Amino acid sequence: MRKQFSLAAAGLAALFALSACGAGDSAPAAAVETLDPASPATVTVGASPVPHAQILEFVRDNLAEGSGIELEIQEFDDYTTPNIALSEGDLDANYFQHLPYFESQVESQGYEFAHGEGVHIEPYAAFSEKHNDVSAIPDGGRVAITNDPSNQARALTLLQEAGLLENIEAEASVLSLTEEQNPKGLEFIENQPELLLNDLQDPTVDLAIINGNYILDAGLSTENALIVESVESNPYANFLAWNTSSEGDARIAKLEELLHSPEVKQYIEETWPSGDVAPAF
Repeated sequence: MRKQFSLAAAGLAALFALSACGAGDSAPAAAVETLDPASPATVTVGASPVPHAQILEFVRDNLAEGSGIELEIQEFDDYTTPNIALSEGDLDANYFQHLPYFESQVESQGYEFAHGEGVHIEPYAAFSEKHNDVSAIPDGGRVAITNDPSNQARALTLLQEAGLLENIEAEASVLSLTEEQNPKGLEFIENQPELLLNDLQDPTVDLAIINGNYILDAGLSTENALIVESVESNPYANFLAWNTSSEGDARIAKLEELLHSPEVKQYIEETWPSGDVAPAF
């Protein structure tokens, strides 16, 4: 039984104290200090189409009026471009990533980013066109897996929970697996997250581990997955991120507030009652 994943609430002031080290290529626009409901300020947010942009559209259409912000949403189909656009000042914020991915990007790319509290979580899941149960995965079975390090460790942990791998460490990778950790001798096919749905259709692939937003994009459901990640005590909540130069930006503070409203929580629960998306607050 899935349980709702929750994060401790924090004051808005604390949200803007979170930061990382690095530098983008161009300076983002100056922060807006105050809001005027009679003359709303535009906040441009980059997001994955589903569920992120969908949640933002709910905020825009139902909560933003009279708040002092006007929400402009730009959709991205990959996990790299939204952070580039944010660092270069083309976006005021983005909403698509979880903490392990955020931290790996800040470290590797030198982004000066901060982030808010978790809004939602999409359980990671593994699907198969060949088998109806994990127990049917054969020795030497072929498993399609992301090439993103932060999510690859997540996928390997999921396989361990299903009994296919053993003794997986927090920063495990396909290359680091030993024979003892991979007793079934599974063969891993690494690919970009957005291409794993293609691998699922490959008749030689026994199992494909898919990111939540691509599961939704494809019209799949975790109800039909062979393995589904638990949302209890899950560290992969997705959140709003912004440039540290935007600390104190009233537009972002207001959007962060609206994303954690009871209305958004209810919207997520009612839109995805099967748990494909779960509130993180």
